Amino acid sequence: MKKFHYKYIIPTTIMLVVIFVACKQSFLNKQPIGTLNQNILANQSGVQGLLIGAYSLLDGEGGNNTGWGSAASNWVYGSVCADDAYKGSDPSDQGDILSLETFTANSTNSYPAQKWAACYDGVQRANEVLRVLKIATGISAADATEFTAEARFLRGHYHFELKKVFGNVPYIDETVTDTTSRNSVNNVDASGNYVNIWPQIEADFQYAMQNLPAVQPQIGRANKYAAEAFLAKVYMFEGKYAQAKPLYDDLIQNGVTAGGVKYALVKYYSNFNPATRNSAESVFAVQMAVNDGSATSAGAPNGNYGDILNFPYGGGPGACCGFFNPSQSLANAYKTDPVTGLPLLNTYFNGPNVSDSTNLYTGTLDPRIDWAIGRPGIPYLDWGPHPGAAWIRNVAADGVFSPKKNVYAQSQIGVYTSTENYWGATELVANNVNLIRFSDVLLLAAECEAQLGNLGTALNYVNQVRARAADPTGWVYKNASYDATSSTYAPQTTPADNYKVGLYPSFANQAAALQAIQMERYLELSMEGHRFFDLVRWGIAKNVINNYFNTDKIAKATLLPVGAQFVAGKSELFPIPQTQIDILNADGKIHLKQNPGY
Repeated sequence: MKKFHYKYIIPTTIMLVVIFVACKQSFLNKQPIGTLNQNILANQSGVQGLLIGAYSLLDGEGGNNTGWGSAASNWVYGSVCADDAYKGSDPSDQGDILSLETFTANSTNSYPAQKWAACYDGVQRANEVLRVLKIATGISAADATEFTAEARFLRGHYHFELKKVFGNVPYIDETVTDTTSRNSVNNVDASGNYVNIWPQIEADFQYAMQNLPAVQPQIGRANKYAAEAFLAKVYMFEGKYAQAKPLYDDLIQNGVTAGGVKYALVKYYSNFNPATRNSAESVFAVQMAVNDGSATSAGAPNGNYGDILNFPYGGGPGACCGFFNPSQSLANAYKTDPVTGLPLLNTYFNGPNVSDSTNLYTGTLDPRIDWAIGRPGIPYLDWGPHPGAAWIRNVAADGVFSPKKNVYAQSQIGVYTSTENYWGATELVANNVNLIRFSDVLLLAAECEAQLGNLGTALNYVNQVRARAADPTGWVYKNASYDATSSTYAPQTTPADNYKVGLYPSFANQAAALQAIQMERYLELSMEGHRFFDLVRWGIAKNVINNYFNTDKIAKATLLPVGAQFVAGKSELFPIPQTQIDILNADGKIHLKQNPGY
């Protein structure tokens, strides 16, 4: 395990000189070609290179950190630590995930240390852009404002990630360097109370929203509406619904992608298909690439290294490593009422299990299940029917499902997958990680409206998302060919299962609306790293997760016996790395205080 020192919280940023060239997919896929001092970088190309370096850590990999604990998808913290998925593989493989999954982790767990290091490295790279801008020459006022806005967007994002995962974290701005006294880096005030960094995160996204253009010359760059979406989401985490509402109104009415395309819902699986990435539904995504020279040696390639473990084991795409298996609880959540086609909000975890050969559910299902989960006997893109246990590393611990949103079609091998000489080349994919997509915006807007008592508007937004799911042209079909260029099957004759999706006729009251919206986020955004953070901000994590431990077939058999339990007042946050606490507090003062319960 790497030891992360104080300099890694606020490291001296590696100076990147990168020629800023527009490219078809993204301006991020550039390699550093030198290490230079600040004065040499104080010009247009130098600042642009530094900005690219700040963007490059959006995937959580590189710099001082390479690991799966810092993956952009947050698959460990957001999904495995909720009721989305099991760790997968054998119980002993990547055991630090198991202790996080069961809420028995301590402050020496290597995974939070990776997340901490990657995010603060990203913060410092963004800050280096701002520092160099202050001494740069030959940069127009307009460009300086643009660079500042993008750097502050990135700084806001990295701090937002830290806030979601760790809660009580220091905010680091451009005045803090590795030569600055540790007194500038604190998560507590003079009275020993945790500091609140939400205002600084808000300010970064506000500046970005006010100063970024609506359209960017490169698709991977943040635009005005991406900043607005992040600011609105921050407000939702804070419960500031009145402040979030006008932002969501604007996003839904006027929002466009960085390429200038108006936000819209597309075919559901188009959001997870490398051939159809950066669609009208992509508000902001981490840009991934393969066969660009980044996978020629050990390190962190650009092909979504953070999810390299998360493929079927023993066959199909990747052929390794059997992690991140969708849970039985998640599969059961896609059950629908056979008459209305609505979710079984309070009873989905009761009765027969979906795709369980010993107690098979034969009722109706939401079709999104077969885009989120690889299920036995159901077409798995163009790989043929999912073979069940043959693709599972440890059925007793992992169940019989495989992840699907991060994989690729067989017809895409060599085009959107790596052909370079790398230990896990078949797991490197040019499949973007969606940080915010338009359906996420619609459902957060629905939640915001419901919290403000506007149930009709909330209903409209939820039903827009459900209407997309109900469209049979976007379903999975048996005895059909999968077209990876359009994320569809043909002929569309026999649905892969008994699908039925209905729209909500009304919401009886605010409580009913919020319950429906919470369930819709579970169904729509499953396996995308959102679930744990949603449960925590809704204040229902303890009940939902402990119920999962007691009712889910696999969790009850494998996680409860090793002490799995969500403890209110502790488990909402992950432990701050002990190495960072020891180093920052080495002067005998408390600068960095551990989260409660650890």
